[in-house]
Amino acid sequence: MSDKTLKVALLGAGSVGSQVVRLLSEQADDLAARVGARVELAGVAVRNLDSKRDVEIPEHLLTTDADALVAREDVDVVIELIGGIEPARTLILSALKNGASVVTANKALVAADGPALFAAAAEAGRDLYYEAAVAGAIPILRPLRESLAGDRVTRVLGIVNGTTNFILDQMDTHGADFADALAEAQELGYAEADPTADVEGHDAAAKAAILASLAFHTRVNAEDVHCEGITKVTAFDASAAAAMGSVVKLLAIAELSDEQVSVRVHPAMIPLKHPLASVRGAYNAVFVESEAAGQLMFYGPGAGGAPTASAVLGDLVTVLRNRLSGTTGVGESAYADRAVRPMSETVTRYHVAIDVEDRAGVLAAVAQAFADNGVSIKIVRQEGRGDDAQLVVVSHQATDGQLSATVERLRGMDNVRDVTSVMRVEGEAE
Repeated sequence: MSDKTLKVALLGAGSVGSQVVRLLSEQADDLAARVGARVELAGVAVRNLDSKRDVEIPEHLLTTDADALVAREDVDVVIELIGGIEPARTLILSALKNGASVVTANKALVAADGPALFAAAAEAGRDLYYEAAVAGAIPILRPLRESLAGDRVTRVLGIVNGTTNFILDQMDTHGADFADALAEAQELGYAEADPTADVEGHDAAAKAAILASLAFHTRVNAEDVHCEGITKVTAFDASAAAAMGSVVKLLAIAELSDEQVSVRVHPAMIPLKHPLASVRGAYNAVFVESEAAGQLMFYGPGAGGAPTASAVLGDLVTVLRNRLSGTTGVGESAYADRAVRPMSETVTRYHVAIDVEDRAGVLAAVAQAFADNGVSIKIVRQEGRGDDAQLVVVSHQATDGQLSATVERLRGMDNVRDVTSVMRVEGEAE
């Protein structure tokens, strides 16, 4: 073991940061053995010195001057856990410029400005690791970046937001509506007081961009991701999925087709036989398909202080080993530089519920609207309700543009009262 002591600066002491402090202390001897040198916490930057924390942090380590902490010459690695774009971006760039490697859990920043961060790390000859940015404790980024480096990944399909999975699970198993399920998620601490980033899909979209970038060796940022949340999912959608032997999940989907990349986040029906259908509560799972390895699934807690801290410490050990040996790990791989396919050209299947007048010829007119836009119907079911009826149509594969045109056509028809639900169908072959 080296006589050198490696020093770590921590930015943020919230639920994850506090657990990082705890693990650094409790596992000090094991970490030293794994790294090859003692690891010492140099300082912890916080916004408020007097805030109550989950773990007691020695007073002499606390500081409100994050800029000074990341600029210290004796700091070997900076762990960034404050989140958001700024000041995290400036602090990370400063740390790299001053000679420290960086470990971060900041999905929003990596998805929005990854190329600039990777370029700064390469110029400084330092590491930038971010396993904890996607799916908490689940090791998914390292397998994509390293374990599958000799394979060709064709699809990544994942449940990467625990809050939305909990809400949809409640809607499926208890028949709850969205508002009640969200309220329960907030009461249990799964959802924030302002759940917008989760329920509107923004959190999952940032993670999807990171997954796609790694899987397909192409720069994909959050703006490239088609994003729909779960706020419009209804109890009817959940029951309709159950009637089809399916369940509704918010999916992050990255696909490679015709040498183009498509990346999207939206609710979808998946069959109960698919491995992702059994992911319940606030858990996460990522399903990877590749040419040689076939189908792989990674499952576990996708958030929480201790699980996420586990991923942070895993990166820290690797980065410190590299630091000790004078090397760096794998950097950005964007050599493929593939085009990102527009959502309108993305192909999938659809479940469409239509309220219509219950009279002769309506079904034929609806079927014609699908046919005129090139959307082939696989299943159609009609339920009468007095003067009204509901048609449920499940299509064969079609582009999103074709389906959108069909829905627009349907909504303009005199005998169609409303298109009440449009849900994509994933995870099942034709």
